[in-house]
Amino acid sequence: MFQSFDVLSNPSAGPARLAALRRLLADQGLQGFVVPRADAHQGEYVARRDERLQWLTGFTGSAGFCVVLPDIAGVFIDGRYRTQVKSQVDLHAFAPVPWPDVKPGPWIRDHLAAGTVGFDPWLHTREEIDRITEALAGSGVSLRPVGENPIDRLWPDQPPAPVGRAFAHPLDLAGESAPDKRARLAADLRAAGQTAAVLTLPDSICWLANLRGSDVPYNPVLHAFAILQADAAVTIFADPAKFDDATRSALDGGITLAPADAFLPALDALAGPVRLDPASAPLALRDRLEAAGIAIAWADDPCRLPKARKNAAEIAATRAAHLRDGAAMVEFLAWLETEAPRGGLTEIDVVRSLEGFRRATNALHDLSFDTICGSGPHGAIMHYRVTEATNRRLGTDELLLVDSGGQYLDGTTDITRTIALGDPGPEARAAFTRVLQGMIAISRIRFPRGLAGRDLDPLARAALWMAGQDYDHGTGHGVGAFLSVHEGPQRLSRISEVPLDPGMILSNEPGYYREGAFGIRLENLIVVQEAAALPGGDDRRHLEFETLTFVPLDRRLILTAALSPGERAWLDAYHARTLDRIGPRVSPFALDWLTAACAPL
Repeated sequence: MFQSFDVLSNPSAGPARLAALRRLLADQGLQGFVVPRADAHQGEYVARRDERLQWLTGFTGSAGFCVVLPDIAGVFIDGRYRTQVKSQVDLHAFAPVPWPDVKPGPWIRDHLAAGTVGFDPWLHTREEIDRITEALAGSGVSLRPVGENPIDRLWPDQPPAPVGRAFAHPLDLAGESAPDKRARLAADLRAAGQTAAVLTLPDSICWLANLRGSDVPYNPVLHAFAILQADAAVTIFADPAKFDDATRSALDGGITLAPADAFLPALDALAGPVRLDPASAPLALRDRLEAAGIAIAWADDPCRLPKARKNAAEIAATRAAHLRDGAAMVEFLAWLETEAPRGGLTEIDVVRSLEGFRRATNALHDLSFDTICGSGPHGAIMHYRVTEATNRRLGTDELLLVDSGGQYLDGTTDITRTIALGDPGPEARAAFTRVLQGMIAISRIRFPRGLAGRDLDPLARAALWMAGQDYDHGTGHGVGAFLSVHEGPQRLSRISEVPLDPGMILSNEPGYYREGAFGIRLENLIVVQEAAALPGGDDRRHLEFETLTFVPLDRRLILTAALSPGERAWLDAYHARTLDRIGPRVSPFALDWLTAACAPL
């Protein structure tokens, strides 16, 4: 299987490791240290070697950090992980801190009167360090970069750096050649008066070179650094062992491969100004360029927006991947409806079965993340990962939340369905209906061009807000084209200021969670597209969303009378399209289930 059920968290080891870290910091004249869940590439999914936060604290979430001080160690976690963290860290040694409500700079001021807090400049961006530094101004506390990460000194069996295979991404799926991409971005550099751009994000480098890799779980990215010159030449710095002869021969003549240890000397040889992204480049690169006297032009990674705006070939390929994945999901849901009432199924059984249906497509490259399969109270743990230790037998009269996805050569999928196991009760059905109304609101909306995710996010929450409810995560994240399942900069979120553009793929996933009882989340992927003009409308351009995911929503959980006529019409039309597009792709047994599941309300 792609997914394992090993127990990765070890809370009991945390106190001894924390004590050892404090002793080492004291020897170095430090009163504190910041331990992020990050690598030098600032990717959300990191290699096992870079799981420093997990090694120290036991926390396995995909975002967060720990600030270790002499008398307290705060584990900063966002709303997705406030339930999970309680079971994964020793609460006598570590204090969960609700982030970003509480920010690290003010928190450090409150808990440390004076001293120096260390950080690894390869694991933090300029923006991160600037925010903390500004918050500490006027206090007796300062930040100091360290030359060697103390966690690496203390971690005796730290895994080696990954050496995954790189491979070419074909032009018919990429939709644009690597030379054309390089020429387009290089023209932007010249127009900005910049001589080069330093690329640190793995998915940016893969997109630019039409490459994919195998260095981290689930996301087909290559760990590398790259320099894009204003003349469109690119040098990729990575372990040569990642590239076989076939991959090397697929690269065009404008791309040069160089060993990883040639990267820093190559920086020294640049002539400025050099573009560096303050939100993603490690601070160590700024220090290196400044030491060499090279001017820095702070600006966004030049690949991020072009990569986010999918071209016609990428969108067509993604549609095909979603139809294939939708058929696998329907086979799975039909199986589940037959097997669950018989009793005996566990969460691990469900995860294994779903992966089996995806594998049966004979097109699955990998999962896109660990399947979240939370029954009953486990559904309230937003990023729950079932293990042999937590595996729960599916109950009766409860909810089952399944959030999963696949990586196919033609696209990345991510879908969540919440399923009734028996009768979960009126309160669960009412909450489910409100979450569904939020999903429908995003799916139906037309909006003027220029709006950002923060402008649309409230639409998904309105029904919940009217009931005094909400959820502690964004409504949607960006998704790549056979790349990262979480892709920036586009988001549906209260904090997203990036205007939505045609071609951007996002998730649409409102939810509701009641700790200790149940969790509800519904998720489709959507893509921004131009909206047709309406009779009587003005001449400004509007956008809308095309839905990519076609899998039924559980009609047993819907309070039909609570839906407006427009919401009912959308849902009936969605189910009709699902039956039309997925029906020819599934077995007769699954087709019978699908026909009933897609019946009009």
